[in-house]
Amino acid sequence: MVPQGTREKPIRPRHAHVGKIVHPQDAENVLDTGVNLWFPGPQSFTGEDMLEFHIHGGNAVVSSILDALSTVPGVRMAEAGEFSRRAFDNDKMDLTTLEGVSDLINAETEAQRKLAVRQAHGELFRMYEGWRVKMVQLRAQIEAYIDFSEEENIEDGVYTQVCLEAKKLADTIRAHLNDKRQGEILRNGVALSIVGPPNSGKSTLLNKLAQRQVAIVSPIAGTTRDIVETTLDIGGYPLVVRDTAGLRKASSDVIEMEGIRRAVEAAQEADIRICMVDAQQALCRTTETSDSFLQNAEWQALLDLPHTFVVLSKIDTLKDVDGIQAAARAWAKSQRISNQVVPISCANMFGWESLMQLLADDIRTAWGTSVAQQMPLTKTRHRQHLQQCLEHLDAFESIGEDMVVLGAEELRGASRALGRITGKVGIEDVLDALFSEFCIGK
Repeated sequence: MVPQGTREKPIRPRHAHVGKIVHPQDAENVLDTGVNLWFPGPQSFTGEDMLEFHIHGGNAVVSSILDALSTVPGVRMAEAGEFSRRAFDNDKMDLTTLEGVSDLINAETEAQRKLAVRQAHGELFRMYEGWRVKMVQLRAQIEAYIDFSEEENIEDGVYTQVCLEAKKLADTIRAHLNDKRQGEILRNGVALSIVGPPNSGKSTLLNKLAQRQVAIVSPIAGTTRDIVETTLDIGGYPLVVRDTAGLRKASSDVIEMEGIRRAVEAAQEADIRICMVDAQQALCRTTETSDSFLQNAEWQALLDLPHTFVVLSKIDTLKDVDGIQAAARAWAKSQRISNQVVPISCANMFGWESLMQLLADDIRTAWGTSVAQQMPLTKTRHRQHLQQCLEHLDAFESIGEDMVVLGAEELRGASRALGRITGKVGIEDVLDALFSEFCIGK
């Protein structure tokens, strides 16, 4: 199956050739007019010989060409992620780069895309591989010390120097681990929980954020009993928003009480919280709902957590909207609320832009700034292997010079732990899980 017009001419590598694409069994059967590109290995994506056809995207065209290709002996459809798997097998990519490609395919926001591109371009690999190479060098010095320590060829203080270098490396890895899960949070989405008393506008806020009906809105207290979740893009950052059951002291409904327990738990575990209170109830004291919410010690503690915004909702129901900002500040002071209070209305969108800007700024400051400076951890798997590496390095530091053979074994374990991150050792099960997430064409 070749483009007409190039049958008698050699195809130049990495040059585009335009022509008619014909059926391999019938040269008169023109399937399409397109472009082919020839990439001889090892200078290709997979490291093997590759031929690309760029064709029109209609279903009939694609089906006819796939059918024609199936008549060529040895040609079959690729399995999910097979091109990337072959690239890995041929040392064209390491495991962290492959994970970056997978994340790039699945990226939904600008922040996720930027993070995935950096990883796909090898930024994480270069850092981890640099540490591993350093570890191998330290191991080599220790092995030489073991073999030749009684001879004149080994300088004094070699073991002490290796210990100092190992400690520096351990401190660097420890600092990398102490990142507050910033990379993982950006990759998986910043978790935001909406909590507050019943009928304070939580479900309405979720629907406005999602711009669709995600949660049921009803004047009946206790409508939301379980956690309702949706994913959004706020300022280019991924945000996983959870609407929760309304918090109130007592209920005869066992299911609602379980929903309240889950709501508190979700808020405590969230990265960001929006605590909603009905402005009419809070500022005008028309009912005890907001007061009972604030008087509960466990619920009150939610308001004091970092990355928490207190939203006074339904301000369109107030008579004096002009003085709402001053009234909100006075109410916050009376309730000893230190976090920012934001008055909004989902009915007329008052305060909406301010809330969106506050959320975007908070996410950018907490998880975006440091990520832009240094490539962060993006997977739990990396964290686990780095912690194993640290355990070996700490064990090495505790071993005296008289037990140098055991020290060498700890360094070997540390370098193997790093090797598992980049795919140098023991990662077959990781590969199977990773490539199952890829699309067929990758």
